[in-house]
Amino acid sequence: MNHTAPIVENVFGISWLDFNLANVLMIAVSSAIVFILSVLASRRLQMKPTGLQNFMEWIVDFVKGIVNDTMDWKTGKMFLPLGLTLITYILVSNLLGVATVGVWGHDLWWKSPTADAGITLTLSAMVVVMTHFYGIKIQGTKHYLKGYVSPVPLMLPFKIIEEFTNTLTLGLRLFGNIYAGEVLLALLVGLAGSGFLGFLGAAAPMIVWQGFSVFIGAIQAFVFTMLTMVYMSHKVSSDH
Repeated sequence: MNHTAPIVENVFGISWLDFNLANVLMIAVSSAIVFILSVLASRRLQMKPTGLQNFMEWIVDFVKGIVNDTMDWKTGKMFLPLGLTLITYILVSNLLGVATVGVWGHDLWWKSPTADAGITLTLSAMVVVMTHFYGIKIQGTKHYLKGYVSPVPLMLPFKIIEEFTNTLTLGLRLFGNIYAGEVLLALLVGLAGSGFLGFLGAAAPMIVWQGFSVFIGAIQAFVFTMLTMVYMSHKVSSDH
């Protein structure tokens, strides 16, 4: 079970530029699944939704609830598409490595893209950058920057540190939960493949852990989306 990642090194002749092809593949797969589900759910809209449309409308209402819980809807409604994109993309990404893994040779190709710290930290950095952008856009540069020295200028270094810690905790929390789940699944798969007795011993725990991993994947998608809206609220709301 000692699988390696398919890495392409020195891209364009740049010594420090490497690509994990498995990450590129799984990002594309996750994006395609979310896009296809969204198109299918909205292709034939009905007044009385059924099937996939009903499920997607439930997700929309769920994200609306998250936004309403964190900020005023008049301000927060513009972030509804962001919340929908995050929760669906992260949920799909979390679940891709739960049921199956794809190995070619000794390279692990099929896995959850969120089981890679580089991807989750990139997502969290993107979120934090967006909170700064919309904070400046909505409140104005002067009022926004003033928040870093309120109530006293001594708070400036602490608030700068807070931005870095928010980025790390948001990304590493998602990565840690999904990666740990996939490691245990890999161990169970290895046990199941060791022989008949190993298969019997691993079958029940694997089914239980897969069900638990689905639950964890959904919870982590919710937590990431909720914290995104909390961070956004701190930047765009005038009472913070």
